[in-house]
Amino acid sequence: MNILIACDKFKGSLSALEASDAIKKGVNKILPNSNVTILPLADGGEGSLEVIEKKLNFKRILCSSKDPLLRSVNSWYGLQGKTAYIEMAISFGLQLLKENEKNALLSSSIGTGELILDALEKGARKIYLFVGGSATSDAGIGMAYALGYRFINKDNQELTPNGESLRHITSIGGKPHKDINRTDFYLISDVNNPLFGSKGAAKMFAKQKGASSDDIKTLEKGFKNFNEIVKTTYNIDINAKEGAGAAGGLGAGAMVFLKAKKKNGINSIMDILNFDNYVDKSDIVISGEGKFDNQTLNGKVINGVIEKCIKNNKPLGIVCGIMELSIKETKKLPIKAIEPIVDKQTSKEAAMNNAYELLTQRSATLIEKMIAD
Repeated sequence: MNILIACDKFKGSLSALEASDAIKKGVNKILPNSNVTILPLADGGEGSLEVIEKKLNFKRILCSSKDPLLRSVNSWYGLQGKTAYIEMAISFGLQLLKENEKNALLSSSIGTGELILDALEKGARKIYLFVGGSATSDAGIGMAYALGYRFINKDNQELTPNGESLRHITSIGGKPHKDINRTDFYLISDVNNPLFGSKGAAKMFAKQKGASSDDIKTLEKGFKNFNEIVKTTYNIDINAKEGAGAAGGLGAGAMVFLKAKKKNGINSIMDILNFDNYVDKSDIVISGEGKFDNQTLNGKVINGVIEKCIKNNKPLGIVCGIMELSIKETKKLPIKAIEPIVDKQTSKEAAMNNAYELLTQRSATLIEKMIAD
């Protein structure tokens, strides 16, 4: 029997590769003679480069850049020929900051721009930006600043490129890097939200980046002002663009300053990995992630796997840390079996502390259910 394991990270406990290994161990307990293939996945956020690195065999380029609080850090990106792959979460991710360091107003995406600059200087003419999991809410003006753009206030003074400055921008100037217009940029994200509004970057995502209710109001004003300045300067209504709210509005900045094209995160990863081919050769597919909820069905890894299994008519099993969908909701999905780690006997804390062992156990139970009939 050919079994494909294609899961996301279990946030805060296991990487996608570690989770896949635990699931394989559980499957092998029940089906020791099965042919198990591991293909870890990501949705454009944390772990994206890790899951595509082996397939693409790109070179890791080490360089110094700024973290969200403008401290110097050692970072890297992938380079294969004239194509670069940059993941924000590696050096600018929210998970890298302590709780008391999170600051949605003062954090900046300058470091992302520094990596882009390095890639351009090394000859990259196609750049993929994996932007999920960022710690910033500056509409990408930090990134743009590192590439030569400048943001000016009413007193004709240059602004520090961060979220707090967005509301004070009255004009955009500077001298953009000469190779930007000669390079194709792709924004890889599972987020389709607008820049501002009830579903925008501030109201939906800024709280997890350390923003208070007052900070969220400040950012909302800033995003609206940024949109107006962009309209005046470039004749673009960036808020109308799908994905403008990704990565604290970096999606908007990438579309404006880099003319980046938005691509779905999980679909892009699957295309790179030639995922359809693996599904086609499998008898059973198993996927998983830390939390199985309504967001899962909106561009996340498992949603992508569900679509591929429907297309190829393959049975799918899910193992997850926490199940937040009701039994009624899950019955509507084309999933043969679901096995959560957290239940009446296992607390969330216990699940986090013993994630590998418990995931192995639940995976064994899952595969038993899947082959029972």
